[in-house]
Amino acid sequence: MLATTPRLLARTLPVLLCASVWLASAQAQPQTCQGTPPAREASSRQIHAFVKSRGQQVLTFVGYSGAGYEDPAAMRAAAEQVLAAHDPARTLVNIGGTAVGIGEVYALARARGFATLGIVSSLAREGGEALSPCVDQVFFVRDATWGGRLPGSKRLAPTSAAIVANSDAVVGIGGGEIARDELRAARAAGKRVQFVPADMNHQIARDKAHAKGQPEPTDFRGAAHAALLPPR
Repeated sequence: MLATTPRLLARTLPVLLCASVWLASAQAQPQTCQGTPPAREASSRQIHAFVKSRGQQVLTFVGYSGAGYEDPAAMRAAAEQVLAAHDPARTLVNIGGTAVGIGEVYALARARGFATLGIVSSLAREGGEALSPCVDQVFFVRDATWGGRLPGSKRLAPTSAAIVANSDAVVGIGGGEIARDELRAARAAGKRVQFVPADMNHQIARDKAHAKGQPEPTDFRGAAHAALLPPR
């Protein structure tokens, strides 16, 4: 065993003390997000002004919300890989404001030091949808739909239009019709688009079909998959 000399002790003690302080601080940090995020109604232009004031690029994630993921761990792993390639100081992570499904990415982003944003239809406010406690600011866009293309039109609904207009890059991890329409519009607008295949939650999909009196689904890949990764 090495003897501890006064000189060695003098050199190591500050390091040990710093390590102890860091460990205590790390243990004191909350492991989960808490509280209700600030939220207000805003137009796409108002959201743009907010984003511009931040001076950051907006990285948007789209995917399944209430439909859930068959493999949530795989979804989170894919999101972590995307987040790891971006600088928190220069990037604002945007999702749909709510906590479920793709909204789980908010916690991952917060843990990595990203500021977070939510853009969601005013229907979420009217329906009392739970917002993620890990989002820093939520904007409700006045909309009679949840997003996607307007029925009988090629135009995006106000919510999806605001999301696409205020994003620099859009990442889809699975997703249904709304995610499909937003990813297509983002690509047409010259935004950076990335798509990761992912199944929706099979049981939730079956239950929804039963509730509507429809046959059980056999394909759980979502509408975005067919649009972004067409069969070869």
